[in-house]
Amino acid sequence: MASIALLLIVAQSAAVPAESGEVHLRNVRQLTFGGQNAEAYYSASGRLLIFQRQGPDEQCDQMYVMSAAGGALHRVSSGRGRTTCGYFYDRDRRIFYSSTEHGGAACPPRPDYSQGYVWALYDYDIYTAEQDGSHARRLTTNPGYDAEATLSPDGRTIVFTSLSGGDLDIYTMGVDGSHLKRLTTTLGYDGGPFFSHDGRLIVYRAYHPATAADSAGYRDLLAKRLVRPTRMDLWVMNADGSDQRQVTQLDGASFAPYFHPDDRRIIFASNTRNPASRDFDLYLVNLDGSGLERVTTSPEFDAFPMFSPDGTRLVWASNRHGSAPHETNIFVADWVERP
Repeated sequence: MASIALLLIVAQSAAVPAESGEVHLRNVRQLTFGGQNAEAYYSASGRLLIFQRQGPDEQCDQMYVMSAAGGALHRVSSGRGRTTCGYFYDRDRRIFYSSTEHGGAACPPRPDYSQGYVWALYDYDIYTAEQDGSHARRLTTNPGYDAEATLSPDGRTIVFTSLSGGDLDIYTMGVDGSHLKRLTTTLGYDGGPFFSHDGRLIVYRAYHPATAADSAGYRDLLAKRLVRPTRMDLWVMNADGSDQRQVTQLDGASFAPYFHPDDRRIIFASNTRNPASRDFDLYLVNLDGSGLERVTTSPEFDAFPMFSPDGTRLVWASNRHGSAPHETNIFVADWVERP
């Protein structure tokens, strides 16, 4: 594995106002400035964030770590290929993330948008490394897409999305890659899984084609290593894959779910108010689909929420306050449970 060339970026956090109606958010701060920054996830200690970033001088997303309060960013991936979906494990001493670098140093091409808005299913595999990115090694060698990986609360199990069985399904495995188990089998995209804080449940996003025509369209895109993410809802299941049940039935795409600290609610992103737009907001919903509550009100993109380990803060990615169109940055706020 190529050695990591240490890349440091000095950044300062800045206080920004919450939007009108964002009553759950207080002391909002912007942690990154410029480029595309997304999917920021806390370390178990709550002191660090790992996230993917495509800086102004980078052609592809790479993996970075920074202080949870903002500050110096340092790259922990090799700079080769494209990376996504980083997470801490082993008491924050190690990280895992997905990368295409085994396929070469070049950035894989963007998908063909002549077929509408689609996501490319790149040939990702899951890699592990020391917290600083050193001693990286490949954990999975499945054909095609292995990404969207997160960790169980006891630190023993990785849950992730894989195309290895011919469809986009959710799998679990040990942190050493052993005991691979497929949890979902319904035709369609099952992804973005997270464990509940007590480890009993997994929440995920899903699109299951409802008609023969929808199924044919989904299979056709999948054969081209593409997926259309414009219709998705939230589901939950037991940690062993049993009792899979739908939570939301909303127009548009609902994705990026994460459990509220009480494990009775889910925070997630959705464009249900305007399904044809990029105006995604954060919402809360009960596990039975009731009690839908809007959390963010910005007319820009808001997604990828995660609560800090102690439940006092919320981190997310947003287009708000960008210096250029569609610029995405990381924000954090104190969480106000009862405004």
